[in-house]
Amino acid sequence: MIKLTRLNGEEFVVNASLIQYVESRPDTFVTLTSNERLIVRESVAEVVKRAMSYARFVRLIPETGSA
Repeated sequence: MIKLTRLNGEEFVVNASLIQYVESRPDTFVTLTSNERLIVRESVAEVVKRAMSYARFVRLIPETGSA
């Protein structure tokens, strides 16, 4: 699970495994596998960073030591 922020400042938690794709339009849109779209304050890079960190935490992606 990763914490994100709606445009109105409300924080929420989403299952990172359900993220289908993230895009900048210029706001950041997160589309889930259910086709639900979320608009968040975080940048695309930050959403990806948090999702990767979550995946590493649950051992889906091994730590490589390089960025």
